[in-house]
Amino acid sequence: MRTKPQDHTALELAMFDYDKGDPKRIQHFVKVRALARTIGMAEGLDEETLHTLEAAAIVHDSGIHESERIYHDTSGKHQEELGPGVARPLLEATGYEPAEVDRVCWLIAHHHSYADIHDMDLQVLVEADFLVNIYEDAMERPGARRRMAESAAAKIFKTKTGLALLRDQFLS
Repeated sequence: MRTKPQDHTALELAMFDYDKGDPKRIQHFVKVRALARTIGMAEGLDEETLHTLEAAAIVHDSGIHESERIYHDTSGKHQEELGPGVARPLLEATGYEPAEVDRVCWLIAHHHSYADIHDMDLQVLVEADFLVNIYEDAMERPGARRRMAESAAAKIFKTKTGLALLRDQFLS
């Protein structure tokens, strides 16, 4: 039986290699991981859940390249469909246990489905991804960022920490 990697360095380096030449995507997953960790820790996630959440944050958008290749777009639904197939071998090659690989793949397969989120790790991943996407998608349009943040605050965000980070960045 393999033991869980103590940190995510090997996975992060594998994802850097997978996304090489695409600094936007690399910067994105690095930021999502950092915010997921911050929110998860502040919300009191246990060590095992936090470990899995961080792994998921690193590979959450691993289906984008396949989505572009197959569908010629990067829609969230296509990322959910294709991401687990890309992430699974990366996770297995870097030593993650089967149950953790399965959970990470499940999180990837749901990280653009916002209705009825009941699992805290998924909620945190979605919030971290939203925080980064709101900034990246409307970098030069503060009014659009504010509208996106207001909508996300009303419809998506549930954690105290995620809401505080959203307000501090976009609604203050």
